[in-house]
Amino acid sequence: MAMNRRDALKSVVLMMGGTMVGANVILTGCAPDDQIVGLEFSPKDIAFLDEIGEAIIPTTDTPGAKAVGIGGFMVMMVKDTYNAEQQTAFVDGLNFIKKDFKSSKGSDFMDATLEERTAYLNELKAKATADTEDKNAGVVKMLQDLTVLGYFTSEIGATQQLRYYEVPGKYDPCIEYKPGEKAYAI
Repeated sequence: MAMNRRDALKSVVLMMGGTMVGANVILTGCAPDDQIVGLEFSPKDIAFLDEIGEAIIPTTDTPGAKAVGIGGFMVMMVKDTYNAEQQTAFVDGLNFIKKDFKSSKGSDFMDATLEERTAYLNELKAKATADTEDKNAGVVKMLQDLTVLGYFTSEIGATQQLRYYEVPGKYDPCIEYKPGEKAYAI
């Protein structure tokens, strides 16, 4: 599930087009009326989400998703922008991942190596792609969307992974781009 940084950027562009879960808040500025009140995540849940995020965008020559506190970001997005159905699907999906990983791999997700976690999430993503009705496997898409959004909108993602130019600033319509350079963030 570790993704190429260019693929991650493409995902951000698609998400900003409104295809991600929770996009209604980003696009309208309003939280859904039908949310689960009092939905809570423990520090262990946040650490679990951090490790999932790190399996999606691992540390390379730049910090990975865990370095940006992706677990806390995911919790905030789920609590503040998802409706009750989406929140339930997310929590059920996390519980499924914990149980399924242990039963299929023989160890806890948190005790596994990054490579084992990544391989498992890739299997789950393939399963979700093959069977779009499998809600438990489908949570991997939510996790991937949230990880990509949280990472590339964080200070680390915008300044260390991308080239950041503060806006407002000088308008330069003709910036030379050479293949292999970092993409721009504004």
